[in-house]
Amino acid sequence: MELTTLCYLERGDEYLMLHRISKKNDINKDKWIGIGGHFEGQESPEECLLREAKEETGLTLTSYHFRGLVTFLAGDRPAEYMCLYTADSWEGKLTDCREGKLEWIPKRHLKELNCWEGDKIFLKLLREKAPFFSLKLRYEGDELREAVLDGRPLSLPLGPEWDQ
Repeated sequence: MELTTLCYLERGDEYLMLHRISKKNDINKDKWIGIGGHFEGQESPEECLLREAKEETGLTLTSYHFRGLVTFLAGDRPAEYMCLYTADSWEGKLTDCREGKLEWIPKRHLKELNCWEGDKIFLKLLREKAPFFSLKLRYEGDELREAVLDGRPLSLPLGPEWDQ
């Protein structure tokens, strides 16, 4: 099993998004995602979040919120448990990221980006300020095959109500 964090920095009506174009053999190649990464050693979710935010953006998060737990399943890969955060305050200056291009994107334009299909679900939950949630997403290749929100299956394919 893999343990990861993902965070969306919020600035007004924008999210800081990472266009993953730099890493080789990247499952997220050419996708737009938040910032984050894998736990190291005996890190807590918060320690991982803070370290990854600093490494990828140069920023030190000063206010962040644990919003949900996302379980990713994909073929024969180990299950990934992702701690999903938002952050609304930080210190420092935004720097370049070695994993891709960082860009502030208006939330209304997220639907135009090349994102994972399941991201639409948790981005909508974040936008609606949903309480803490558990989301299971099962992919075959790039195709979302199963989505379960708080133990209840969602209908696939996702309808327009999930668009940003």
